[in-house]
Amino acid sequence: MPANWRDTAAAPFQVQKQPATGSRGVVAANHPIGSAAGAQMFALGGNAIDAAVAALFALNVVEPQMVGLFGAGWINIRLADGTPVILDTYACAPAAATPGMYAPVSDTWPDYMRAEDDANKTGPLAVGVPGALKGWCEALRRWGDLDLKAVIQPAIQVAENGFPVSRYLAESVAQNVPFLSQFPETARIFLPGGRPLSAGTRLVQSDLAASLCDIADGGPDVLYDGPLGKRIVDHVREIGGILTMEDMGAHRAVRRRAIRGTYRGYDLVVPSPPCSGGVHLLQILNLLEGFEVADLGFGTADGIHVLAECFKIAFADRTKHMGDPEHVDVPVEWLTSKTYGAQRREDISLARAARLNAGIPPSVESACTTHVTTADAAGNVAAMTQTINEGFGCKVVAPETGLLLNNTMALLTPVWPTRSAQTGGCSAATRPP
Repeated sequence: MPANWRDTAAAPFQVQKQPATGSRGVVAANHPIGSAAGAQMFALGGNAIDAAVAALFALNVVEPQMVGLFGAGWINIRLADGTPVILDTYACAPAAATPGMYAPVSDTWPDYMRAEDDANKTGPLAVGVPGALKGWCEALRRWGDLDLKAVIQPAIQVAENGFPVSRYLAESVAQNVPFLSQFPETARIFLPGGRPLSAGTRLVQSDLAASLCDIADGGPDVLYDGPLGKRIVDHVREIGGILTMEDMGAHRAVRRRAIRGTYRGYDLVVPSPPCSGGVHLLQILNLLEGFEVADLGFGTADGIHVLAECFKIAFADRTKHMGDPEHVDVPVEWLTSKTYGAQRREDISLARAARLNAGIPPSVESACTTHVTTADAAGNVAAMTQTINEGFGCKVVAPETGLLLNNTMALLTPVWPTRSAQTGGCSAATRPP
């Protein structure tokens, strides 16, 4: 890097998203229809939790490749009285899952995460027991002000009436044609007439609308212990999967401990493991606290360089130290301490990119997760990160449901190491970090 690199750095890049502001409520989502669904809840007298759940149901319709009620995620709520709520709604392995159920391509990085025929990513063996719907409904029941029928209604209307396919959804479909075409029901929805959906095309999802109506009438039990779940499980098993209705019924959303930190005078509340994001967010901010971030500039080469170096340290630590706390001693206090942040900050040079230590490779992350943040005038704030893991999940849509199924089993290595879950079954022990 030249001596005058700070002076010759390229102009800041142009951001595509703008801050959301409001006096009575705010909804920030990845699609305007999701944001509109959340805003509608405020108009009905709902709070931030109602708005976030409504936005997620709507996103299941308009960005099904990213998020769905057959998915997984984390819910972080700050109630108006300041009480933090962390709800683990992640997926877990079916009870019949075993360490040898996949044939690994290799036992070395990075191919050790791959299985033959991508069986842990595509198709019925990639499906984990979903936690999203149960978590959304529990958050709504315990901390929302509106009922499920009201909150799910915008999603039903969009699924029934259709919406113009966004460029993002169209590009996602085009990139996944070889995988989507393997499954007839998936192809029928996203590859009509054998061709990928194009931007601007109106997509009507009648089966999805019917599934949402069933949930509005019967609640989450329709999926976890009822006819909707049975249709899905029967199809998964028919095409070679191991998911059962016993797996579905055993799933529980888990209340987790909140971890607190600070950054330049701001108080932060994040989820504890097995969620890795909260721990490493605090770690990254501890690293950044020693730099004059404002002077570096947003979007400049030097600003991006420092961020990248902080992320590299965090992801290396994630690979080495993070796991399920029931099986791994995760050093949370150490990783999130100011002392460790100051120590690791010495490894960051403004003049060059650092090399990661041998044997600590960076993690592979999906680009297909969505996040919704809402806030209301009373002081409730909801931050919900939800996913079906990879784009279009396992690529399977069960007939007459309209629901894409997750592929969260891709987060477990084909041959599970001793520090990972050794048996299947729906518990915290089988939730990937």
